[in-house]
Amino acid sequence: MCFGSKDKTDDTPGPRPAHHQHPPQASGKVNMPSPAQSYHQQQPQWQQQQQQQPQQQPAYGQSSQNDFAPPSGPPPNFGHNQQHSSNDYAPPPGPPPSWGHSHSSAIDDFAPPPGPPPSHSHQQRHDDYTQSPPGPPPSQFQPAANKQHDWESFVPDTALFPPPPAFFTGYDRSHTTNATEEEANAGEAWCAQNPLTAPMDLDPVALDALRTHNIRLMSSPQFRGRLHWVSQGVWKGKTEKAAGDACILSYPPLYCVKYDSPLIPSAQRTKTIYYEVSIPRSASNNPFLGGGTGGGGNDEITLALGFTALPYPAFRMPGWHRGSLAVHGDDGHKYINDRWGGKDFTRPFRCGETYGIGMTFTNTGGKLDVNVFFTREGRITEQWDLHEEGDAEQDLPVTGLEGFHDLSCAIGTFSAVEFEVVFEPGRWKFRPQGL
Repeated sequence: MCFGSKDKTDDTPGPRPAHHQHPPQASGKVNMPSPAQSYHQQQPQWQQQQQQQPQQQPAYGQSSQNDFAPPSGPPPNFGHNQQHSSNDYAPPPGPPPSWGHSHSSAIDDFAPPPGPPPSHSHQQRHDDYTQSPPGPPPSQFQPAANKQHDWESFVPDTALFPPPPAFFTGYDRSHTTNATEEEANAGEAWCAQNPLTAPMDLDPVALDALRTHNIRLMSSPQFRGRLHWVSQGVWKGKTEKAAGDACILSYPPLYCVKYDSPLIPSAQRTKTIYYEVSIPRSASNNPFLGGGTGGGGNDEITLALGFTALPYPAFRMPGWHRGSLAVHGDDGHKYINDRWGGKDFTRPFRCGETYGIGMTFTNTGGKLDVNVFFTREGRITEQWDLHEEGDAEQDLPVTGLEGFHDLSCAIGTFSAVEFEVVFEPGRWKFRPQGL
């Protein structure tokens, strides 16, 4: 842009910087002033030259060339401040901190420790699970006979274990003889009307009979046959061929809670009750059998041995209702509050053999364990725990048999059979413990 005519132009030449003559150098070194020092040295002369020049004021309405000229003097940040600002981002003096002695220590932070590895040392650590134990394997210094693992010392002989519970729990009906459903319902109705009684107090006569084993047998009106006393603790019985189900009970009870329970402080820790029944070899002396063997001329011995809590329906076989158990001779099954077909237990009874049944009550830390055992010819052949594992859907409770109710001998008869009952221990073939 132009701010004036050409004929008004000022042809006065501008000032020139003063010429400085440098003195000769005294040595080989050359002291070069910095740009800031050179500028400070030239500044006074330049200002003097400006003062010597005549200052002409421009005419009104005309602008001078100096209107937009820079202000006099160097910029404010030029000179000493420029040198200071140029050092703002300069590195600090001296070597870096990591250099030197500390540099070597920083390098050693990730260096391996001095010396050989631990596994190569003279004393090797023995707690290192990755290292094999010292010495040869154990099998190299053991005799050859001991190389085989002696498992027999740790696993017991399973032949001594009792048999496991049968997978097949029970029968719906016996394969020999069965009562009718009406009779079974009548027995259940009778038990509902006559609940189990509390333990009884015995009079002196009953206590003496219990002590001397002079037990009496009591038959019911449903018993069709003959039952007579032979001697102290011995009875004989015969039934007719057309006789129905009947249950013979004993008095006093063989187990009396108030006198025999192992939970009584003055009583023994174990109590056993037991009796035996013999079946004669021939039934020719029985006028009701009509010749042949017992059981109405067939091989079935329709006799049952067991125990029951009182009262019990006399027109039912023992083991069929609550509070009773029995082993039936016609099928060999055991019945525990089971009015159906029972469970497999032993082989059927035979003529000419002697059978016994017993129960043992043991005090184990304030509770009673009950074991039931069965003998054949004076030897225990089968037994079971009263509280053994059973079928929760089919097996009924064993209430009345756990040692908190009086228990009587229970002998069941059906059809024609001849038998002899022995309560006297001196005539038993088996000698139980804990009587």
